[in-house]
Amino acid sequence: MADHDEPEILVEAHGPVRLVTFNRPESRNATSVTMHHSFLSLWPQLAADPDARCVVVTGAGKAFSAGGDYEMMRLSLEPEGRWRNVDEARRLLVELVHFPLPIVAAVNGPAVGLGASFLAFSDFVVMADSAFIADPHISVGLVCGDGGVAWPLHVGLLRAKEMLLLGGRISADEAKAMGLANRIVPRTDVVDEAMAIAQRLAAQPAGALQDTKRALNMYLESSLAGPVGHSLMTERYSMASHEHHEFVNRQVAP
Repeated sequence: MADHDEPEILVEAHGPVRLVTFNRPESRNATSVTMHHSFLSLWPQLAADPDARCVVVTGAGKAFSAGGDYEMMRLSLEPEGRWRNVDEARRLLVELVHFPLPIVAAVNGPAVGLGASFLAFSDFVVMADSAFIADPHISVGLVCGDGGVAWPLHVGLLRAKEMLLLGGRISADEAKAMGLANRIVPRTDVVDEAMAIAQRLAAQPAGALQDTKRALNMYLESSLAGPVGHSLMTERYSMASHEHHEFVNRQVAP
């Protein structure tokens, strides 16, 4: 368990690679309000690091990320909280789309909600063989407003509809077959494999690599103005829905 005095997001330098760790293992790395703020401000800081060439993102403990925590959900029940949460989500996706360095996701355990959405904006995904992906937005009364609606770019429209409308778990093997993961390894090897890939990416000519990433991310960028923009707007309205209020009020904060 993380020390309460430790940051909720850790950043370590390994030569040209920056290892970012979600550091709330006691809550399966669920995103708190302060953690969401930190995650948003992290990307400009990493982009400004003159010695960084690649970023690896993983989770402490047995989970990658359980998505937003109940504190964030409770804040979204009020109009001011809804506006703030959705605006931060929009700004985070913009930061990820425009982030110049390659991002390697080291998915050491479940990647749920925001954790799953993050994978759609990563450049390389290494998954533990015991990990899974799930997006339960609809089951808690919410429109899938962040990265999930970019999944058709990875898996095709019909599969994306199945993932989002049913909200079931996608195993590591299924994720690789669908195009959501590049490598499947034992959980104990996830970070090592991701770091090895990151070192290879960091050794590539930086200008050519970054401009190629920018060109490829134009597909994602086009979704920000269309489906992602629409889904974020409608997610804000769904935060005020009876179904979502019922779900949040039934929960006990972790």
